[in-house]
Amino acid sequence: MSDASLHSTPITGAAAGEPDLRDYFALLKPRVMTLVVFTALVGLVVAPVPVHPFVAAVSILFIAVGGGAAGALNMWWDADIDAKMRRTERRPVPSGRVSPGEALGLGLALSGISVVMLGLASNIAAGLFLAFTIFFYAVIYTMWLKRWTPQNIVIGGAAGAFPPAVGWVAATGGLSLEPVLLFLTVFLWTPPHFWALALFVKSDYADAGVPMLTVTHGPDSTRRHIIAYAVILAIPALAIAATPIGGPVYLISALALNAAFIRGAWIVSRRSTAVAEADHFAAEKGLFKLSLYYLFLQFGALLIDASLRSAGLLPAWGWL
Repeated sequence: MSDASLHSTPITGAAAGEPDLRDYFALLKPRVMTLVVFTALVGLVVAPVPVHPFVAAVSILFIAVGGGAAGALNMWWDADIDAKMRRTERRPVPSGRVSPGEALGLGLALSGISVVMLGLASNIAAGLFLAFTIFFYAVIYTMWLKRWTPQNIVIGGAAGAFPPAVGWVAATGGLSLEPVLLFLTVFLWTPPHFWALALFVKSDYADAGVPMLTVTHGPDSTRRHIIAYAVILAIPALAIAATPIGGPVYLISALALNAAFIRGAWIVSRRSTAVAEADHFAAEKGLFKLSLYYLFLQFGALLIDASLRSAGLLPAWGWL
């Protein structure tokens, strides 16, 4: 069957049924949207330009809508491989509850609405940046990289790293060192986060024919990549502490979290597949869980420092 037929023929599951609002909401990948909203909010709040609360709220809302639009387009295109993986087979499109056409229509409609409204609410640069982010995730990553190269999650991870920079641009209309470092932190965090997951769901990606690093290069190579990225990740993460958006809370949090992340990655890198299988991938699952907390706690520390700075409790900060 050709790619064209895969994406034009509805994929039905064993328990297809009538869709409801929960199915359409699931198309927006709410868990991913949570990360998009949170990192974008941090980028907007820590920016050096004050933003009216209403403008900030509307901007974050439409950044979230844009993230959801990208998720719907991803589920439309990936329905064929989602149907082959246990953790995704119950998604609305492969299960048959939502048709591919509905997913595509929702994704395109929300893309247009989010880009236009963000441009009107904040500035044109932010709207264009959001449009590029949606395009990068839906086309560059989903339609091209994901099925073509084991570096899919590395390059494609840029899409998930753009939101804090989009939030910053919504506030300031431009870029500077701080949003670049925020971008690099999320960008370099993404590969070890997903590779830790891929180590204990390897069969899913193999069954679906997705060239994840665990499938193409094996678990040992993946483990080495995880520790390498964990070490490199610490560079921009700690560099943020030396910028004006940093502060003592962030500095302490970044030191602790990056030390813990590197330690977890090191433990994973020293394990063999046999040992991992014997204890049901305990270390790999632990690193994946830690990675979920890593960004939220580290970016949350930036919000605390921003609040202290706004209240006049934190003096000028930064050496970069």
